[in-house]
Amino acid sequence: MAPSDVLPEALAYNLNFLHPLLMLGLLGLSSYGMLLGIKAKKTRTADVETRKQLIKGKFAKRHFQIGSLILAITVLGTFGGMAVTYINNGKLFVSPHLLVGIAMTCMIALAVSLIPLMQHGNLIARKVHVGLNMGMMTLFLWQAFTGLQILNKIWDNRPA
Repeated sequence: MAPSDVLPEALAYNLNFLHPLLMLGLLGLSSYGMLLGIKAKKTRTADVETRKQLIKGKFAKRHFQIGSLILAITVLGTFGGMAVTYINNGKLFVSPHLLVGIAMTCMIALAVSLIPLMQHGNLIARKVHVGLNMGMMTLFLWQAFTGLQILNKIWDNRPA
């Protein structure tokens, strides 16, 4: 099935840019979520006086809320990118970019699944949560680089 059988060619081509734009926003949102997580930890581990001041920032609550949004956008962005690739090409290209994207989606789902244990004070769950998210952020930066390479190929092969 050709892309023109599903969508007009211009629309199918323009959809190529939705995933990268969404992921760029997600990278920024993930960085903000990480900052909130760091501040939540500082609040949890601070002395009494400092903690009184930091609690006003509601960092843990904001980290949780942003994390939920990050999970949703990650899942939608991963499968949306795969869908657009399939619509435009009739197949998925099994590449490191695809496989790492799928791994990142699994990592964030696992990190979120640890929240109930963390809320009960499980320190190992908290450390695994942080490790998964730091690993995901590292992979995310690599994904941005490989994504720009893919975008460049799409741009070079744009319709006349």
